[in-house]
Amino acid sequence: MEVILKEDVDNLGHRGDVVKVAQGFGRNFLLPRKLAIEATAGNKAVIEQMKASSVRRSVKEKSDAELLLQQLEQVALEFKRKTGDNDHLFGSVTGADIAQALEAQGFHIDRRKVHLEEPLKSIGEFLIPVRLHREVTAHVKVTVSKEADAE
Repeated sequence: MEVILKEDVDNLGHRGDVVKVAQGFGRNFLLPRKLAIEATAGNKAVIEQMKASSVRRSVKEKSDAELLLQQLEQVALEFKRKTGDNDHLFGSVTGADIAQALEAQGFHIDRRKVHLEEPLKSIGEFLIPVRLHREVTAHVKVTVSKEADAE
């Protein structure tokens, strides 16, 4: 199945690209989330208009992302979690937790833009990449510490 991407999709392509995907991936993931439209003859005619507006939008988004990058580089987040033996966390700190903490500080970052390989499950300091734009990635300092015992 051929689709035209309306947004950048990791490991697939950028906005305006015509890509071939599996039938199920297109129908069950890309189309319902409005990340792509079917590549029909009529839609292919619209691609040129989409690409022109995409270039203008991308330039503006990149400049906004660079401003946000300078602000995010100054941010340090701290999470307190319960720990067990060997300072191993009972829970974990996920991308959603980081996005929620950034939201509390006034930054509107989608949780999918926080790129954690896997949730943080140990105490320490971490630099977490936040992808603001395909060419702009900020690194937020996250500190996970032991919660004080209530004994």
